[in-house]
Amino acid sequence: MKLKTLLDGKFDKNDMFLSIHAGAGGTEACDWANMLLRMYLRWCERHGFKSEVLDLLEDEGGIKSATVRVSGPYAFGYLKGEAGVHRLVRISPFDANKRRHTSFTSVYASPVIDDDIEIELKPEDYRLDTYRAGGAGGQHVNKTDSAVRITHYATGIVVQCQNERSQFMNKEVAFKMLRSRLYEYYQKQREEEHQKNAIAKKDISWGSQIRSYVFQPYTLVKDHRTLVEVGNINAVMDGAIDPFIEAYLNWAKEEA
Repeated sequence: MKLKTLLDGKFDKNDMFLSIHAGAGGTEACDWANMLLRMYLRWCERHGFKSEVLDLLEDEGGIKSATVRVSGPYAFGYLKGEAGVHRLVRISPFDANKRRHTSFTSVYASPVIDDDIEIELKPEDYRLDTYRAGGAGGQHVNKTDSAVRITHYATGIVVQCQNERSQFMNKEVAFKMLRSRLYEYYQKQREEEHQKNAIAKKDISWGSQIRSYVFQPYTLVKDHRTLVEVGNINAVMDGAIDPFIEAYLNWAKEEA
């Protein structure tokens, strides 16, 4: 009940889109992105949330990017604090010399916004492309141009969906994703404008890096905002991220 009192944001009750993007580093970064995707899917299983992978771009050793829709009460409220850069330090399984590697993956969180929220989209504001879906998906998916990609000119935001059977359904989901991303984009702009006029600005010395996961020479997961540390890194990678979620919600309330 105490935790629920912290989930009072405008869209905290909503479902959400969680996007994962591998940073520079080739195979190593793609493997790290895949590990994070599994971590979030396992968290959803633990808490009875429905998770649906809407878009997945695979690469050698892992994934370049993925977008997951998480459905359930307060999905966005719980996972919004996961947005940011996640850093991995480990002995690379892809390095024959067994050297330590550092990899970065970015996570983006945005609420699923109902159509009654006014995010105006005119045909001249975006480009809509259709293409043939790749990867597993059955004969129908691979034989038709059912996948949809939307590019918003003014912001440069690109969303895509290839999960559904029909182009119409993919288009509907893609527009939901775009409205969600645009809302977050304009919200962030307003917050930045507010910060310019604020008396005290936050000192975030780590930039957008929010958490480090260290496998070698010791095991530790540390959140750089809340300073919460967990030594059982295997449990964290298996979806046990609740200590970080609860600490973030308390921290965000205090910051506000």
